[in-house]
Amino acid sequence: MHEIMQFQTSISTAENVPDSLAIDLPVSPPQPFVGPQAAADPNEIVQGTRLLQQIALMPEADVAAFVSANPEAISGLIAHPPAPQDVSLWWNSMQLDSRNALRAASPQLVGNIDGIPFAVRDIANRTLLDSTMASLQSTINGEVGRTVVENAKYQLAMLTSIADALSEKSLGATRTLMTLDVTGQGRAAIIIGDLRNADYVTYMVPGMFFTIEGQMVYWTDAASRMRDEQIAWLTRFGDADSTVAAVAWIGYHTPNLTNIGSMDNAYEAEDSLASTIKGLQTLRATDAPYICVVAHSYGSTAALMALTDYDFEVDSLVVVGSPGSPAQAASDLHVRAGQVYVGEADFDLVTNSAFFGSDPGAPSYGATPFGTNGGTDAITGDSLIRSFGHIEYFSPGTESLRNIALIGIGKGAYVSHE
Repeated sequence: MHEIMQFQTSISTAENVPDSLAIDLPVSPPQPFVGPQAAADPNEIVQGTRLLQQIALMPEADVAAFVSANPEAISGLIAHPPAPQDVSLWWNSMQLDSRNALRAASPQLVGNIDGIPFAVRDIANRTLLDSTMASLQSTINGEVGRTVVENAKYQLAMLTSIADALSEKSLGATRTLMTLDVTGQGRAAIIIGDLRNADYVTYMVPGMFFTIEGQMVYWTDAASRMRDEQIAWLTRFGDADSTVAAVAWIGYHTPNLTNIGSMDNAYEAEDSLASTIKGLQTLRATDAPYICVVAHSYGSTAALMALTDYDFEVDSLVVVGSPGSPAQAASDLHVRAGQVYVGEADFDLVTNSAFFGSDPGAPSYGATPFGTNGGTDAITGDSLIRSFGHIEYFSPGTESLRNIALIGIGKGAYVSHE
């Protein structure tokens, strides 16, 4: 609690809260964001940016009651949030007491809309995680029906995986809970390192069969392992002062055997991934990091969709084990300087299938292929392990992981080839 109070104090002194703010609204003409003296009627429920406006204009004492009385409006705001730029402007316009009241009343809202500072989201999401786990344990211990208990056990196991992933130690890095959905299959994203200040940021996007319960710990450890490798390479290149962050992103509901052939999950993933990256770019508008997206399997199709359909750009893209691209060529993607790379391990039956579009590994696509078969590192002389099949691209000591790490720090010129 003492740490939270310190953090809240730092917000109040570090951020300059403007008296008024103009926000573009989905109406004509645009409505001004007026000062606190013009508080909105809590009974008039609106959506999107206007709903955020309304919350900002309420007296602090009314926020909790408003949230409690309007759960559908809050859920809709989480499901369809305004643009990160608008969220950031809204958050910076609010008084500290109002922010704290909203975080206490609706941690799921504060923790899951892009444009709010990551440290604030971490506090909100950890609060929600702890309270939900305690509630589920109480349900399991109570005198309720067997079906209710079994469902609670499943949800608790899923959330325990997130807690376990957060508790693991990284090389001099904190772990931040950036995204949390405690319902159903669940969604989560964990940052390893300082995303607010890192020079290099890598988002890792998983594919089919990756669940929170089964793979959150593995995926977070894989992101941490890749980050450690990036730090080692930066030191070798004489750039030890540069900092690195990685995001283990399971920010969508990955497909299973019942829906693996559908694009519905990919549409969800592309929207969520685009918002996530644009949220970072909003918060780092004056200090942009080098951003790399590393996407595996079905997740690569979703990432390729996001980099085709949305107008943001990243610095490099890695796709491994890809079942297909909606874009016809790497040049169609919003990736700077053509830094698109593809990895295909031997006996990976998903690659070359082009099930969801063009084959990113085909020469005509224009991506740069990198080695996955192992051998000797031409720079260090170390032995590199071969990746085999669909799931070994991120295994320790592999040629694949070595190349992915280099691409993520802008050193694609040093990747090895087959």
